[in-house]
Amino acid sequence: MSGFFHNMLTSFRRELSHMVHHRMYRMLAIVLPVISFAFFAVMFDNGSIRKLPVAMLDQDDTPLSRKLSTMIGETPGVLIAYDISDMDEGERLMRKGVVSGIVQIPDGFEREIYGNEQTHVEAYISGANISVNGMLAKDIQTAVQTFTAGVQLTKLQAAGLTSYQAMAQIMPIRFSKHVISNPYLNYGYYLAPIFMFMMLMIFTVLTTVYAIGRELRYSTAGEWLDSASGDMTAALLGKTLPITMIMFILSQVMFLIMFRGVGVPLNGSFWVLLAGIVLFIVSYQAISVFIISVLGNLRLGLSIGGGYSVLAFTFSGLTFPIMAMYPVMQYLSKIFPFTYFTEIFIDQAMRGAPAVYSTMPIVCMAAFVVLPILVMPRLKRLATDSKYWGKL
Repeated sequence: MSGFFHNMLTSFRRELSHMVHHRMYRMLAIVLPVISFAFFAVMFDNGSIRKLPVAMLDQDDTPLSRKLSTMIGETPGVLIAYDISDMDEGERLMRKGVVSGIVQIPDGFEREIYGNEQTHVEAYISGANISVNGMLAKDIQTAVQTFTAGVQLTKLQAAGLTSYQAMAQIMPIRFSKHVISNPYLNYGYYLAPIFMFMMLMIFTVLTTVYAIGRELRYSTAGEWLDSASGDMTAALLGKTLPITMIMFILSQVMFLIMFRGVGVPLNGSFWVLLAGIVLFIVSYQAISVFIISVLGNLRLGLSIGGGYSVLAFTFSGLTFPIMAMYPVMQYLSKIFPFTYFTEIFIDQAMRGAPAVYSTMPIVCMAAFVVLPILVMPRLKRLATDSKYWGKL
């Protein structure tokens, strides 16, 4: 056993030397991950969507219509950026992408309200961006409903009802909404960490594939194996351990940015999250070893590894719920450790769930660690047979 650790340590030292002397290695393992963490922290600094530009077409131009226009503009998500004279002008602004919506208050709006007639307000909202569409629709509808309730309240009080009686008629059933886990509806708490995890995942995969693939590309695989006295397991552990350590340190930098900088809440166990991030890193290293061992080609390994990493976000359920996917897609989501880790993060950071709830995702991530065992003979053959060396 002492010989095994000696061989692993020799491979470990050799890998550290490569990290120091190869600029691409340093970029993939350190520089680019830190830059990406800072980028997403700054991107989601505002936390929520605020003041989306909207054009207002007030064809009535009366005190009531102006009051409604003001109420719409005072909602968190709406900014009345343009007062337009006709729909053609609004359409031009929307086609240019200058505004995200148009609100039209028709002529006769005040007259119809005072005449106890039904009137209407039109909102034209761009559906190109689902988040923008939902935010504008919700805020405009809330403002119109509040305005309508105010008009009805005034009428009922003028008819002799008390404010309590009037409110009971306007809202016979009161609906209370309680948002748990992320009550502030803050995008920074939800998306910034997920994108940081994705960057950590991508650079873990690329760095690991590059570390092994460059040995084949530059025909140094034999030297790498010789540094561990021909022990492929010791050589592989010695090569991947420095990457594991660096990515773990980067994960702690990421947590610092996330919890201290962005202000993401931590309602559960940090130790479960810590165990999860270690398995997250190691599982993606295992997948990377599997990919480069099967392909035996640096360029193709980087392409497939990068593509596999990017797909993980699609199948994580963050943009489209996994439970709403077709059954085959639900099964496909299980081949990505990213899916399990995001579940751990949401449970521990956002929901504050008991640690036992994260047991199964941790076990599922741990299952990926066995992948290198399946390809160890293939990897040793790549490292000993020169016909696999020197390929792009």
